[in-house]
Amino acid sequence: MNLRDLVYGLYARRVEGRLDHAQVPKHIGVILDGNRRWAKASGGTPEQGHKAGADKIQELLGWCAETDVEVVTLWMLSTDNLNRPEEQLVPLLGIIENAVRSLAADGRWRVNHVGTMDLLPYRTQSVLKEAEQATHANTGILVNVAVGYGGRQEIADAVRSLLLEHADRGTSFEELAEIVDVEHISEHLYTRGQPDPDLVIRTSGEQRLSGFMLWQSAHSEYYFCEVHWPAFRKVDFLRALRDYAARHRRYGT
Repeated sequence: MNLRDLVYGLYARRVEGRLDHAQVPKHIGVILDGNRRWAKASGGTPEQGHKAGADKIQELLGWCAETDVEVVTLWMLSTDNLNRPEEQLVPLLGIIENAVRSLAADGRWRVNHVGTMDLLPYRTQSVLKEAEQATHANTGILVNVAVGYGGRQEIADAVRSLLLEHADRGTSFEELAEIVDVEHISEHLYTRGQPDPDLVIRTSGEQRLSGFMLWQSAHSEYYFCEVHWPAFRKVDFLRALRDYAARHRRYGT
């Protein structure tokens, strides 16, 4: 351990010691951004950057477990990412599949896929389904792996599901228009039954949501971190929690 690591470790313990666990967000969404830029800056390949980013996930979940976070949503692959050239997409999907297998093998987390399954290759679908089944009874953090996820797509899928449900019941469009409200749509989201994210963290310095949990994040707090995802440290995580705890959430009032 060098002097810099020692200083960061001491600072992290100081920040953690002052953290009020009663003010910790219960659901954190994370946009894992900056893998390729981290790799380029360190002289590596994009694949090495994605691999380093996947390895960081277990660290993050360990920090979340220490601070009583209950739900974590990880944006690992967007619907837009599916349009990348095959020579980029295939290795990336392989890294994601290995990361999901690792989460399931850990034995602590409950893995839940959020996204449009039909857009993904069969092998990726199988890995996600097997991880969900294998971890269903686990009692640790609920880990939403957003793979093939897009916020607009989620809302469109929720509305489509709502319409199909009421069509099966024989509800007319006029009757549905009279009763449909926010809660009806929420019940058909990928995250139905879960609390909305209290805090959304995005790494790499970009200050936009890019379609992440558009519906659920209406009242979320946002924290934009300059470091690229593979370089994200515990002290960065604790700073995000400290910043969140210092805010006064008004929920529009």
